[in-house]
Amino acid sequence: DPSVLFISAGMQPLVPFLLGEPHLLGKRLVNIQECVRTVDIGEVGDTYHHTWFEMLGHWSLGDYWKKEAIKMTLEFLTKDLGLDFKRLAFSVFKGNKDAPKDKEAVEIWKSLGADDKRIVYLANNWWGLLGGGPCGPNTEVFYWSDNNSTPPEEFDPKDITWLEIGNDVLLAYDKQGEKCLPAKQNNIDNGTGIERTLAVVNGFVDNYQTSIFWPIIKKIESISGQKYEESEEITRAMRIVADHLRSAVFITADGVEPGNKEQGYVLRRLIRRAVREGEKLGLKKGFTREVSLSVLDNQENYGGEYPELNKNQEKILSIINKEEESFRQTLNRGLKEFLELVKEKNLTGLTGFNLYQTHAFPFEMIIEEANRIDYKLPLNFKFQFQEAKKGHQKLSQAAAKGKFKGGLSGSSKKVVAYHTATHLLQGALREVLGEGVYQAGSNITQERLRFDFTYDQGLTEEQIKKVEKIVNEKIKEKLVIEVKVMKFSQALEKGILSVPGVSYPEEVKVYSIGDYSKEICGGPHIAETGKLKGRFKIIKQEALGQGKRRVYAVLEN
Repeated sequence: DPSVLFISAGMQPLVPFLLGEPHLLGKRLVNIQECVRTVDIGEVGDTYHHTWFEMLGHWSLGDYWKKEAIKMTLEFLTKDLGLDFKRLAFSVFKGNKDAPKDKEAVEIWKSLGADDKRIVYLANNWWGLLGGGPCGPNTEVFYWSDNNSTPPEEFDPKDITWLEIGNDVLLAYDKQGEKCLPAKQNNIDNGTGIERTLAVVNGFVDNYQTSIFWPIIKKIESISGQKYEESEEITRAMRIVADHLRSAVFITADGVEPGNKEQGYVLRRLIRRAVREGEKLGLKKGFTREVSLSVLDNQENYGGEYPELNKNQEKILSIINKEEESFRQTLNRGLKEFLELVKEKNLTGLTGFNLYQTHAFPFEMIIEEANRIDYKLPLNFKFQFQEAKKGHQKLSQAAAKGKFKGGLSGSSKKVVAYHTATHLLQGALREVLGEGVYQAGSNITQERLRFDFTYDQGLTEEQIKKVEKIVNEKIKEKLVIEVKVMKFSQALEKGILSVPGVSYPEEVKVYSIGDYSKEICGGPHIAETGKLKGRFKIIKQEALGQGKRRVYAVLEN
C-alpha cells in the first residue's frame, strides 16, 4: 500500500480481498500482523504506546457480520483469555454525514450483557486508509486496567485507566475520492494488540513489565546501573530505548537501512531518539548493540521465533551500532554550533530549531546545555522554537500527502494496470539483465510504478531501451492474463517466479501473461495487456545498496 511507509494496520495487506478478490484460505481468516506506527513515536514513553508492535486479527471477507463479530470478540476476551466482563466497557460510532449512528451495535452489546452506562457513542469511531478504499464505523472494547480499584459504573473514555484492548471495524463502505459508497461486500476487521492484551491478562498496568519487554528493560538496568522505577524520568527513558531499539531491530531485519527519506528516515529517527534517551540514563557508546542483543535473544525474546532475526543478526547489530556512532558525531558537531551561537549571543528559538534540524540537537538538550553554562535563553525561546517546528511539520505533512496520494488501497483501473505492468517489467529485466534478477519490492500509485530488484550495477541507456522495447511489444501483442490456483511447492517446481524471502501459504495464485510471464501474486490484474494504455517508459533509476536497484516507470499518453 503506497499510501504509507510501513504497514500500520492488519487491513493494509488485505485490501484486494476486502474489495472482493477471492482469498485462497477462505472467507474467515485469523492472523498476526507486524505493524509500525510512526504517528505514535511522540507518545512512546507511557505504559501502552509502541512504534513496532503486533496485532492479532480475525477477519470476515463478506461472510459473518456485525452480530457474529462482536460476539466472537467478547468470547475471545472473556472465555478464551479469562478477562472479567465486569471490567469491560464499549464504544460505538456516533454517526456523521457518511454513515448513521450505530444503534445496532449498542443493542448487540446490550444483548450480550453490557450495561447502558458502559457504552458510549464516539465521533472518531471510524477506520479507513489514507488513500481511500474499504472503511467503516468501529466498535471498541476497553478494560479497567487498575487491579487495585473497582471500575466505576459509568464509562468515561477520557479516563486513561480504561485501556482499549480490542476493536471491531465494520467495513461497510468504500471511499472513492470524497464519497463513501456502500461496499460490494461487508467485511469485519478485528484488531487486538498483543502487547496490551498480554499486560491485562497478566495483571499489569504497564506493557513494559510483561515478558515481551522485561528482558530488554533488565538489560538497560544492568548496563546503566539505574532501576526501572527509580523516577518518572528514568522509567520513561527506559521505555523509549526499549521500544525504539526493538522497532529498529525488526525494521532493519526487513532490509531497511538508516537514511534521510522514507523508511530509512523513520529508522534513523528511532535509533537517534533511543541514543538521546540513553544519554539521560548515562548509557555509554555502543549500548545500542547490547540492548538490541537482548531483543535478539533466542531464549528470552524474539530470536527463537523469527527466523529473519537470527539470519540477519550481525547485519542488524552492525547497522544499528553504526548509526549510533554517526549520531554521536553529529551531536558533537551540534554542541560546537551551540557554543558558537552562545558566543555570538544569537541563540533564539529560530536558530535553536535550525540547530535541531541540522544537527539533531533536541530542544531538551539545548535547555540542559544552556543551564549547564548558566546561559539565559530569551523569554520567547520555547514559543519561537515550537512555532518553527509546527511550520516544518505542516510542510512535511503536505509533502507526504502529495507523495503518497492514491495507491492500491483504492484499486483504481490505473493502479491495477500499473500492477500488471510490473510483471512485464520483471520479465523484461530478466530477459535483458539475466535470470539473477528477482523482485525485491514495489510501490504503485496512480501516477507511476516503482520496482525494486536484485542487480548490482546501474542500467546502461542501451539496457533501458531494450527493457522498454520488450514491455511495449508485449502490450501491443494483447496477451491474455489468466489466473490459476496451485500448490506453492508445485509452482516452485514449475519455475514460477516468487518474491525471495516472502512466506507463502500452501496454495497460491499464479498469474500468467500469455506464455511470457508467470508469477505468484495476490492480484488484481487487468484482463489483457492491450488495456495498458500508453507507452511504457522508465523515467528514473537509483541504487538501493547491497546489490539492489530501483526503477520508476510510467505509461505515457
